[in-house]
Amino acid sequence: MSKRTIVSMPGDGIGKPVLDEALRVLEAAGFEANYVEGDIGWEFWRKEGNPLPQRTLDLLAEHKIGLFGAITSKPKDDAFNELAPELQAKGLVYSSPIVGLRQHFNLDICLRPCHTYVGNPLNFIRRGADGGVEEPQVDVAIFRQNTEGLYGGVEWSNPPKQVHDALMTHPKFVKNFGSTPVEEISISTRIFTKKATERILRAAFEHARKYGYKSVTVCEKPNVIRETSGMMYKMAQQMQKADFPEIELWNTNIDAQMMWLTKNPENYGVIVAGNMFGDIVSDGFAGLIGGLGFACSAQYNPESGIGVFEPTHGSAPKYANYPVSIVNPIAMIESACMMLDFIDEQEIAKKIRKAVAEVVSEGKVRTYDMAKMSGRADVVEKGAASTSQMADAIIAKL
Repeated sequence: MSKRTIVSMPGDGIGKPVLDEALRVLEAAGFEANYVEGDIGWEFWRKEGNPLPQRTLDLLAEHKIGLFGAITSKPKDDAFNELAPELQAKGLVYSSPIVGLRQHFNLDICLRPCHTYVGNPLNFIRRGADGGVEEPQVDVAIFRQNTEGLYGGVEWSNPPKQVHDALMTHPKFVKNFGSTPVEEISISTRIFTKKATERILRAAFEHARKYGYKSVTVCEKPNVIRETSGMMYKMAQQMQKADFPEIELWNTNIDAQMMWLTKNPENYGVIVAGNMFGDIVSDGFAGLIGGLGFACSAQYNPESGIGVFEPTHGSAPKYANYPVSIVNPIAMIESACMMLDFIDEQEIAKKIRKAVAEVVSEGKVRTYDMAKMSGRADVVEKGAASTSQMADAIIAKL
């Protein structure tokens, strides 16, 4: 049987060291694959004016599965200033390559699980009613609509006349912004479609049914953002009643949810939200399980079978320049496990997760974040595990 080919995309900053260690863990666990490297990120923006070259899209279209490290994104003016001089007169505008990847392949379903590792010193704790300390077990699966909403990229500064004229047909725009000079207006749209909303809701309910979660929570703001959030909640009500009556449907506003997640996080099962609110609430829950060093994700299109798997942390470029990499690779390793689940290699994924859990529980090997140190270059000398040492410990358990 021929080996599967995986497109590895290190990206920027710490993306390469964490991806390298995840590949070592995959090999040690018995997963055999060929890897081809895809170009993506800041280097290709600076040199080519395109952070997501067509050759990388072609690789993913051919091989279907990608492992992605991290990217650097900078504000508009900074991005322009870092372009190669010969490219600066070409009218190029930087846009996030990972967002571009999602939209090109319609990777509209994003799953971000957050679960507690027993023994992790970074786990959330709270004061109990008797004055003692409680450590609630978090096991939440967050489904984020990945291609629409505020990240859809439909926005303007100094909007063109036809856009401004259309907005002037809305009485609230006329009342609140009609007298504002057009050159002083910037607009970002929040677009939800029924098709994409139905897909993310169904994915959330099916996950809840498959893994025995008792509830699905729609985390939006339908009392204020009535058309988009309201549409999602109404569709969830209809779907739950027709197809998933055994699963409870809960409704929370994003602002209240961010308060409640530190009050009773163990009460939540599956959460589903639009792009921006899904991003926010998943980072919030990640903070309860140890931070972004433990936060993994999958983004996929069930029709095409294309999936990209990545940690949700950024590129942290200052850490990439350290002589020894100090960052926690567990989020990347967990993302690789999500890839294994996606391609029906669940037994290997189970082995790796068990090994990670044992290393965390023992507490003998801890990266600087787990040791509660500042992220300085000398933390390894002071007893923190390096990126590769954490991977070594996981491999030893395998």
